[in-house]
Amino acid sequence: MAVALTPASAMQERDPLAPLPTTSQPQQPAPVLVVQPRVVAPTPPSYAAVSGFERYKGQLAASVRAAGVRDATISAVIPSLRQNARVIALDRAQPGGPPNSQVIPPFAPYRAQHVTTDLITRGSARFRSYAPQLAWLEQRFGVEPQVLMAIFGHETSYGRITGTFDLLEVLATLAYEGRRRAFFEEEFIAALKLVDRGTPRARLKGSWAGATGFPQFMPSNVLRLATDGDGDGVANIWSSEMDGLASIAAYLQDAGWKRGVHWGVPVNVPAALNRAALRTTLVPPRCPQVFRRHSRWLTMREWRALGVQPQGAALPEGEMATLIEPDGQGATAYLLTSNYRAILDYNCSNFYALSVGLLADRIAAGR
Repeated sequence: MAVALTPASAMQERDPLAPLPTTSQPQQPAPVLVVQPRVVAPTPPSYAAVSGFERYKGQLAASVRAAGVRDATISAVIPSLRQNARVIALDRAQPGGPPNSQVIPPFAPYRAQHVTTDLITRGSARFRSYAPQLAWLEQRFGVEPQVLMAIFGHETSYGRITGTFDLLEVLATLAYEGRRRAFFEEEFIAALKLVDRGTPRARLKGSWAGATGFPQFMPSNVLRLATDGDGDGVANIWSSEMDGLASIAAYLQDAGWKRGVHWGVPVNVPAALNRAALRTTLVPPRCPQVFRRHSRWLTMREWRALGVQPQGAALPEGEMATLIEPDGQGATAYLLTSNYRAILDYNCSNFYALSVGLLADRIAAGR
């Protein structure tokens, strides 16, 4: 289970979503073909030859067979798998600055795109409509229901956009590409286990990166955390919104959500605050640039003593919190609890977690 990064446990934290070590596959440059009197440019190297992928499918078959998947399921799926060039192109096009880059874009534009009037309005309507069911989920899992709704909205626009890629094709392609082979091979095995246990192949659609259903779970999380939320005895995260919300709640609970604690609050920070004295000395096992932006942990009482004041409702005086200033000094800052870290476990991005928290607050307020 994911453990929140608290002063007492930070150094022992083992994060299940730690980025896997990348493995590089050297590519031999294609030979330069020279035809007098002009020079023909080298042919760009392809990521993988079709024949190589066909051989790799044999390796995948052996891996899933060793994991207990039935031969009938293997035979029905693996021979027909094809590489998806679009998936590789999208993976290679992912944004990312130079290693150890300190350049961080402002949060405000991201917030404007992900905490919208439309998401607030539709989320608030669902929040009211599902009030009894959400109260039951909160009692069962301890997670604030507005956070469940905000993640649902952020991930799939409340089910409108869940992805149309064939999940098994995606995972096989990304595994063969090799950048995170071990990770995607495990997810492929998990996806084939879902098929082996009765999930129709046609239902396994999702994003180009392998996430599926209303919660946008990877297949291993579907196996581990998919939860029946509507009481029909089946955890169907692809067509039951309540099952999707219950599964998100199970995920956050598993990630260490602390019952009865809000994710965080916006605060005003005095210009004279000695930020250097508040730098954290903790070294997280994953997402170091994400956590580097957080201060060390202090109680709300200690933050108040330093002149950091909530803009509205406050956290309990004894609650531990860290400070983040996503748009730099002079703009709105936030004090974040351990439950913010549970949201980060869902997606290790401060912008993602902050926008989920802020959307959740607006959904609960109905505006």
